[in-house]
Amino acid sequence: MLCRMIVKWLTLREAARGPVVTYALIAGCCLAFLLGPASGLNPSYGTGDRLLTTGTAYFRHWGVVPDELFSGAARPLLTPLTALFVHGSWLHLLGNMLFLHVFGAMTQERMGRAPFLVFYVCTGYLALAAYAAANASSDQTLVGASGAISAVLGAFLCLFPRARVTSLFPFLLFLPLRFPAWIVLVFWFALQWLAAQRAESGPGVAYLAHVVGFSLGFLYAWARYRRTTRVGRPVTAGEGDSQP
Repeated sequence: MLCRMIVKWLTLREAARGPVVTYALIAGCCLAFLLGPASGLNPSYGTGDRLLTTGTAYFRHWGVVPDELFSGAARPLLTPLTALFVHGSWLHLLGNMLFLHVFGAMTQERMGRAPFLVFYVCTGYLALAAYAAANASSDQTLVGASGAISAVLGAFLCLFPRARVTSLFPFLLFLPLRFPAWIVLVFWFALQWLAAQRAESGPGVAYLAHVVGFSLGFLYAWARYRRTTRVGRPVTAGEGDSQP
């Protein structure tokens, strides 16, 4: 009886800790946003024209500027890491964090905490660097966790293809419909691919970073876990129509 109680306590303790790395990444992104100029909550950045000026300088300092990344200087090489925690608006932040919360928890559970963190950072860095390489002459700043989160989506597709995902589609009046993860994520990837073909260098969504991140995530999960049994248990996940 005592042994059974101890085992139960240890199980509940481990479950209560949850996907701490995923939660820590979300907390880090939210904290960075709240302290930055885009939130509008930090008075040190001023208001009006001063806020625009300081905001631009902030994004150029912490974000990826393609024509600086490959200039040979050391500091710009760190910006794909810092850019993962910088977001340009409330909608940008909330959309990314929704996707990370939904798909990150199960992916972290499958990979393990430390491997998931390394996976997230490395794929995010490579996705942003790939976008910068494809737009090497651009001086537009790139920020956001989109590349890393897209990699999480790719890994999720490989690891949990039969998971049921609840999705909201604008053209279906936002009705909540449940589909297998492989349908939803393949459809999402196809949209990113098509958008990347038409995207121009300049301000906007970095669709190419999404495509690269998703591809890296899927290929890594396939190479690392293809000899193990993939989890096919049904799960409930939510996906909005926001772009990560």
